[in-house]
Amino acid sequence: MNAEIIAVGSELLLGQIVNSNARFLSLHLAGLGIHVYYHTVVGDNAGRLKSAIEIAEKRSNIIIFTGGLGPTKDDLTKETIARHVGKELIMDEKAFESIEQYFKKTNREMTENNQKQALVLRDSIVLPNDHGMAPGMMLRSNNHIYMLLPGPPKEMEPMFLQYGRQALSSQNDAKEKIVSRVLRFFGIGEASLETGIEDLIDAQTNPTIAPLASDGEVTLRLTASHSNLDEAQALLDQTEKAIQSRVSQYFYGYDNSSLMQELIKLLMKKNLTIAVAESLTGGMFQQELTSFPGTSALLKGGVVCYTNEVKQTLLNVKKETIDVQGAVSGECAKELAENVAVLVGADIGISFTGVAGPGELEGKPAGTVYIGIHLNDRKSITEELHLGGTREAIRTRAVKYGCYLLIKLLQESQNAK
Repeated sequence: MNAEIIAVGSELLLGQIVNSNARFLSLHLAGLGIHVYYHTVVGDNAGRLKSAIEIAEKRSNIIIFTGGLGPTKDDLTKETIARHVGKELIMDEKAFESIEQYFKKTNREMTENNQKQALVLRDSIVLPNDHGMAPGMMLRSNNHIYMLLPGPPKEMEPMFLQYGRQALSSQNDAKEKIVSRVLRFFGIGEASLETGIEDLIDAQTNPTIAPLASDGEVTLRLTASHSNLDEAQALLDQTEKAIQSRVSQYFYGYDNSSLMQELIKLLMKKNLTIAVAESLTGGMFQQELTSFPGTSALLKGGVVCYTNEVKQTLLNVKKETIDVQGAVSGECAKELAENVAVLVGADIGISFTGVAGPGELEGKPAGTVYIGIHLNDRKSITEELHLGGTREAIRTRAVKYGCYLLIKLLQESQNAK
């Protein structure tokens, strides 16, 4: 079965919010064996929405709508669909009671237009809204399935997972299931990665291979379809093995993971602590690290040493290092990493110094970055990078490189034992 997702809301077209609902639904529909071939966005206009529905009906079995179920006049999704399929809108008593209870609980007056949110298409399956007011619904009519979901992700996502997915499964006769796996790579560009596996991409049938570049990273989405889930996984394993045999040195994780998450896993597995000295990145590494729960057991402490004075007085970087080599140097990065580890008593020290731009510093161009890493049982190393992009991009990529370098060092240390 083929599906189309129609997001309703002028705010989407104006760029005021991002259509994250389409991405969420596409991921979960694939697991049901439902192919999504089209994403459509239409404003709060009944005529244009009707046209979008008519186009979708010509190419899709399932049409899923998000948004336009609220109490105001511009919320017109279910009214437009009701007229289009010739179904009456009726009051759902459970939904109405839930809305009444919400207003009583919050000690607010319920205006008359809020009753509109409890209207549903006659003969539809009602999808309760456990996190808001307007219920969703699913209707089968004229050889099509119409599913209406609220726009706010905090309402839509749990509604679909709890009720919508099961409702669609009951209507879906597809024998094949679709399984995806995302491989994540760092330190290689999209063009280089694609060149390395070009013959695999050219020969793809099942599974398919789809490259996607993001900020300093590249992902490959492998998608297999088969009536047997174990066989689908075996197809993915076979394709991944062929890919890894070519570019495994750049691989770091799967699916929705990140470089920082993979680093945290390694640190926890090895029971290692870390200390951070940040000049260039101004605390970004520590901020991302501490955004994950449980990292208090890993991060012993850190210093934002943005000035040379702090580098010398607090982190004991030698004056001659600053005078001769400069603050933007491998030697400075090395001393920062070693000294911050000693200062707080951590197993690992990592440091970042460099030029974020837009201008030069110490005669070095923007994008010049030095990362120092000190491991308590190994010789300290430094890495010199030359990164492109905006000031923010350089700082963000420096943090990612720091994670990547440390991951590789820890993996090498593990393999050596």
